[in-house]
Amino acid sequence: MAANKKVNWGVLSTANIGLKHVIPAMLQGQHINVLAIASRDMQKAKQVANQLGIAEVYADYDSLLTHPDIEAIYNPLPNHLHIEYTIKALKAGKHVLCEKPVGLNASQAKQLMDAAAQFPKLKVMEAFMYRFHLQWKKARAIVNDGLLGEVKTMQSFFSYFNVDDKNIRNKPETGGGALMDIGCYCISFPRFIFGREPQKVVSLIDFDLVMQTDRLTSGILDFGDGITSSFTCSTQLDSYQRVNIFGSKGRLEIEIPVNAIADETARMWLQVNGAIEEIIIEPCNQYTLQCDAFSKSILYDTEVPTPLTDALNNMKVIDAMFKSAELGRWEKL
Repeated sequence: MAANKKVNWGVLSTANIGLKHVIPAMLQGQHINVLAIASRDMQKAKQVANQLGIAEVYADYDSLLTHPDIEAIYNPLPNHLHIEYTIKALKAGKHVLCEKPVGLNASQAKQLMDAAAQFPKLKVMEAFMYRFHLQWKKARAIVNDGLLGEVKTMQSFFSYFNVDDKNIRNKPETGGGALMDIGCYCISFPRFIFGREPQKVVSLIDFDLVMQTDRLTSGILDFGDGITSSFTCSTQLDSYQRVNIFGSKGRLEIEIPVNAIADETARMWLQVNGAIEEIIIEPCNQYTLQCDAFSKSILYDTEVPTPLTDALNNMKVIDAMFKSAELGRWEKL
């Protein structure tokens, strides 16, 4: 029975997001067996494998992709390698969960969609893990049930401080910068809640003069019918994140919208008619839920929770944000 089966996974690289968050979470999954990990630093790969109990280690990514028993690949490589190795994995007959953003631009996202279409039996998904957290399922239910009245706008803020010029997030050639790294969430949030795509966007971007990455980006998304979303993201401000959803009858505030701590309760505040109710969400690991959901789509041969069209549409907005800042005008989508 598929209910008792597990998917054999291979992990490309010893990237921090994998080591600190995703792989430990995968090891807790009901339908996940992390069989192998690959790194160009063999010593580090062995150390990680020993620490996490992963059976097999590879010194290069391509060798792992040829492993006959591996069914699915988790790709947390730097942004500029997402498309290349996701397509390589597909050609090797593997399903792929690829970290966000799925590529460097919408053209690359379309390239991946076209490649994936050549392998209709294989599953591919962009890893926006926040969508699997129970707090976001609750938030969407509150909106859809009309508790906020007519929802008209959202505000998002996401920041951290990192001025290390050797850090991959601060290298423009590898897809670094605030908009690609964390602004992508702020763009995804309203698309997820509103269930529609923006018609036009405008942005203001401040670039680091040395590293040439965007360090402070603010944007407005116009979804039509008077529905909007605004956000600010930064890689050079004190760490903070928050989302507010506003309707004609109430407001919903999400305390930690992206990096909710797995073993702690999450909090939201629902304000209706001036009264504020604190909503407590029981602890859950959004990475475990994401990887299990993807594994189940493989085991049951169902559609993935989030199709690649969503990844393409998110990248289109990111592209438009950069173009808007460059030209100083609204950009249509």
